[in-house]
Amino acid sequence: MTFADRIALFTPLDYAAVALLFLCWLGIGWRIEHPGKKHLSTSVLMADYRREWMKQMVTRDPRIFDAQVLASLREGTAFFASTSVIAIGGTLALIGNAEKLGGVASEITLMDHPAIVWELKLLVVTLLLTNAFLKFVWSNRLFGYCSVLIASVPNDPEHPQAYPRATQAAEINVTLARSFNRGLRSIYFALACAAWLAGPVALIAATLITLVVIWRREFASHSRKILLNG
Repeated sequence: MTFADRIALFTPLDYAAVALLFLCWLGIGWRIEHPGKKHLSTSVLMADYRREWMKQMVTRDPRIFDAQVLASLREGTAFFASTSVIAIGGTLALIGNAEKLGGVASEITLMDHPAIVWELKLLVVTLLLTNAFLKFVWSNRLFGYCSVLIASVPNDPEHPQAYPRATQAAEINVTLARSFNRGLRSIYFALACAAWLAGPVALIAATLITLVVIWRREFASHSRKILLNG
């Protein structure tokens, strides 16, 4: 089967659905990280709290509390990185048994497609999961950098390097959170992409639902209102 033959197996609606998936994934990510000044996202609000955390850390003695919080948050990145690896392995296993998967999917969609169609659909899911894994691993690495920077902050708040080092730690803290959130969004849209197995209409519906859920959590959630009141 040539490349052109494989392309012909998908309908224009399939291509439109996949384009919408990636557009929503990239678009909501950009909007969350670059919101309007009058309507900040939860992620941006939390970034300010992270910077304030590092300022308060300078005068906290001892700093065991800060180390414990950082270690607890780091466990989350390790957990999601491990989960992503398991999900990638499971998806690759499904790709290796695409004919059996196709039989189940055909019963749901009442459409019979060659195995290559299911393999390509699962490949898109795998790409999103792989991106999530890489984001979580990088976030975990940045937690290490942040820990070292916190340890390098002088104990004396009057030391000329105390607040500059804390500022560096804060920016690394913000960066690792951004990478972690990007990984989570990749997982969200990977789950939405799995709906493609039921057809392009299901993919479009799942993508739009995922977009609304993420938008609400970032711009219209109760937790956001609490952060604004701070």
